Order: sequence, then C-alpha cells, then structure tokens
Amino acid sequence: MSRLSFLTMPLVSMAVAPGGAAAFEQDVIPTTGGDLKVTFIGHASLMFEFGGKVIYNDPVGQYGDFSGLPKADVILAAHEHGDHFDLEAIKKLSKPGTKVVMTPLCAPMLAGGVVLKNGESATVEGFRIEAVPAYNLVHMRSPGVPYHAKGLGNGYVITFSDKRVYIAGDTENIPEMKTLGRVDIAFLPMNLPYTMTPAMVADAARMVRPGILYPYHTTDTDTSKLQPLLKDEKGIEIRIRRMP
Repeated sequence: MSRLSFLTMPLVSMAVAPGGAAAFEQDVIPTTGGDLKVTFIGHASLMFEFGGKVIYNDPVGQYGDFSGLPKADVILAAHEHGDHFDLEAIKKLSKPGTKVVMTPLCAPMLAGGVVLKNGESATVEGFRIEAVPAYNLVHMRSPGVPYHAKGLGNGYVITFSDKRVYIAGDTENIPEMKTLGRVDIAFLPMNLPYTMTPAMVADAARMVRPGILYPYHTTDTDTSKLQPLLKDEKGIEIRIRRMP
C-alpha cells in the first residue's frame, strides 16, 4: 500500500504557542532515540528538538517571532543571503556555547562558527551534520549567472538517532541528490525564480526518496500542485505545513 498522503494535518501535527508567541505547527516524529519535534516557523526557518537539544535552521526574524522559543544549541545557515542568514536573529537565539554551522561566505560576518564546505561534515553538540551541494542549474539572475552558484551554498543532512533529515537549502533538482544515501525526512524548496518548480521537486523526491517529504521555502507557490505529480510513487508521504 502506498504511503503517499494528501492529509495536511495528520495526528502527529499540533499547534504550539510558546511564551505567547504566534502559533506554529509542530510535528512529532518517533526515532529509536526518542521523539524528534519539528516546529515550522516560516520560509526556511525551522526548529528541531531532540534529546534535550535545540537546532534551528536558517532563523530569520522576518518570518517568525522567536521571542517565545528556546535558545539554540546549534544554528544552521545555508548561505549568506538575508532570507537565510540573519545575524540579529542568530544573536537573539544564541547562548553561551551555541554553535553556528555555516558556509565560508558567512564566516566573515560571524566569528567562531563551524565552517563547512560542500562535502564536509562535523559532529556538533553530538549531531552528525553533513554539508551537501545546493545550487541552480536552470534559473538564472541574468544569462549565465545563477541565483545560487555551485559550491557556495549548503544543504544539510542531520542524523537524529536512526533518522537522517535532509534540509536542501536553496537548490534545484541537482544530480548530487542521487548520492545522499538513505533519507528519512526531506525538506525541499519550491518557489520561483529562486529554487524549484513543483515538477522539479517531484523529480528531486524521486532521487532522494524520503519517507516524509515537506515542501518548504515555498513563498506563494501552490503546494497542492506537488501531490498529483507524486501520486504514483510509493513510500513517499507528503506533508504540507503552514510556513508563512
């Protein structure tokens, strides 16, 4: 039986409003090491809670109120663009010992981070974090100038116990996705002109084959267009979440 799901609010989803902040949707995903809690903040901003630790992906103040959310143990920054790297938000979420994982182009803006290039990995606060390519092949800022050039931005694969989570960053359906290995949960961007069309996301999903697929970084894209494109694929559950 196909695991593909068109439900937008399965039982594992709930609303949270920490500290009186605006409510965010949250999924709880079981792992062999305990529950992985995923909070959907907005655009590319996500929060993961696992084993008493808090990891933020691309926290940007424009896309959510972080004032009621916990401080970070780890912060991931996909690249230097302002909708992914917000120095003020990073500082607000940081505490003594917070580790910021970032690209070489981010490093001049924030000293003391963990700098990873495509293909490099590190264990940060007990989590294995792999930096993987994220770039454009088709969509260009001007002829020959992609919105995201190869080798500059990162996607990340994070291991939470027995679950590997792929946060793709600003990318298209690039061939390197075929080499990621097992992916249990994938966050794939879907907005034009910067990342992927729904058809590109469907192609990326066929390469990555995640058990759970979350479209993110969608802006005003109609996320329902993805579902028919993957209706014949077995083993991929699509989950649509509210991410303003």
